[in-house]
Amino acid sequence: MILPDVEIILYVEDQARSRELYAAMLGLVPTLDVPGMTEFTLSDRVKLGLMLNSGIAKILGDTLPHPQSGTGIPRCELYLKVSDVDQAYSNALSAGARSVSEPARRSWGDVVCYVADYDGHIIAFAALAVTD
Repeated sequence: MILPDVEIILYVEDQARSRELYAAMLGLVPTLDVPGMTEFTLSDRVKLGLMLNSGIAKILGDTLPHPQSGTGIPRCELYLKVSDVDQAYSNALSAGARSVSEPARRSWGDVVCYVADYDGHIIAFAALAVTD
């Protein structure tokens, strides 16, 4: 089986503000930044996109509620594996993310912290717990 390339797109209210948050939080420079879409390359086959609520609303038309109606409501979780959860948590808070849950060992064995971006999307930074 050939694994596909993946792009995860989050709908955001303010592209510039979200771009700056994710750039600082992830320590990455956008690989695409044009009106209506910002992309970050997370790995060889995975990208994270930030698309304006108004942009996707044009595509959706009146078939679904306007994405802005969900702003501030957790609509997804990005679960990102990192080497240092404490540092990722600190970077996220310094960048402007809101703390949801401090780093802690979770019942499934990972050490994970949770933060929220300006639009309510949840970002988890996780590392496999080292067993003693």
